[in-house]
Amino acid sequence: MPVFLATTDPAFEEGFVTLMNAKREDSPDVDATVAAIINDVRNRGDAAVIELTARFDRLDLTQDSLRFTPEEIAKAVAQVSAEDRAALELAAERIRAYHVRQMPDDAQWCDPEGATLGWRWSPVSAAGLYVPGGLASYPSSVLMNAIPAKVAGVARLAIVVPTPDGLVNPLVLAAAEIAGVDEIYRIGGAQAIAALAYGTETIAPVDKITGPGNAFVAAAKRRVFGKVGIDMIAGPSEILVIADSDNDPDWIALDLLSQAEHDESAQSLLITDDAGFGQAVAAAVDVRLETLERAAIAGASWRDFGAVITVRDMDEAADLSNRIAPEHLELCVADPEALAEKTIHAGAIFLGPWTPEAIGDYVGGPNHVLPTARSARFSSGLSVMDFLKRTTLARMTPDALRAIGPAAERLAQSESLEAHGLSVRARLDKLNR
Repeated sequence: MPVFLATTDPAFEEGFVTLMNAKREDSPDVDATVAAIINDVRNRGDAAVIELTARFDRLDLTQDSLRFTPEEIAKAVAQVSAEDRAALELAAERIRAYHVRQMPDDAQWCDPEGATLGWRWSPVSAAGLYVPGGLASYPSSVLMNAIPAKVAGVARLAIVVPTPDGLVNPLVLAAAEIAGVDEIYRIGGAQAIAALAYGTETIAPVDKITGPGNAFVAAAKRRVFGKVGIDMIAGPSEILVIADSDNDPDWIALDLLSQAEHDESAQSLLITDDAGFGQAVAAAVDVRLETLERAAIAGASWRDFGAVITVRDMDEAADLSNRIAPEHLELCVADPEALAEKTIHAGAIFLGPWTPEAIGDYVGGPNHVLPTARSARFSSGLSVMDFLKRTTLARMTPDALRAIGPAAERLAQSESLEAHGLSVRARLDKLNR
């Protein structure tokens, strides 16, 4: 049974804070284990990766079999049906078209003092993408991570994907091929993150690592950050639907379940200005759970972390949404654009009743790698910007240095950095002579 809250209730604030503070993920203390794995891979390279893969994935590898061969990839991709291939290609086309528009422009100008200033953008040289394996194997995530990297101009893109017991998902390899991935390795866990960050005899190190994973993968990404860049530390999926009564309760129920079925720790929330409609949606969820294939997972998520919140009006709904800062936000209201102007903290916003969040997961175009756990307050979803870096440019003329150099010299002296000031003064003295 989900939580039912109403802002008119005197105890609402206490209940809302409890809901927001609910511990939604199983985060055992894995850091010590992960630290040992990373250290082992740094010291022993391929040998450590091979031993750890045998232990955790029950798969015996050699140096020669760490990487999928072109023949192995072709054989797996051949198993993909024409219909699945077409769906992947449509998704890839739309994702690529959206992310091309994100590419920033270089800039350069001359300021009033005569100095030439600007910046340029350049891609990281190599990126590594982690793809979960086994049951949680998502070809859509391959497209969402790999395509922005390629659009940004990353020259080398390596994928690590665990294949427990040798199980390979052909759709993952097909997605990698469509996205233009250069290397695919059949390894996972913290050892795969360590291999990407530090390199081994077989796997060259990368500059940035993206992609979701379990608690061990998340802990490994935290530990290697600084040696390499990372995208984010993703938590369980979440969705907030703001809906008025002019909606089909079953549609809204399915939208809530679309995230609940990801994980027992996922969170699905409904905010509405009609208490009766909220009850109708909850009833529709119960009906759908009777036949849903992943009912055990979705049911636990809805029972333990779901909520229906009744508000006085949509302004109040927007205020609560900004406090929640959801990963996914659906606005199923009469004027979703107007409400979107007020909901400033969200990973992705889906406007109107004909835009289910699932479209964003696959073929909408915007990225589905999004900030969770209220981090949308200060971060954004994955984009080409995650694979680019900005370099600033500056060129002084003699007149420009004469105009602004004395201020630099003065500031250097105030910070007791003598050589800083002298490097400017030496040039100014030459100009004065």
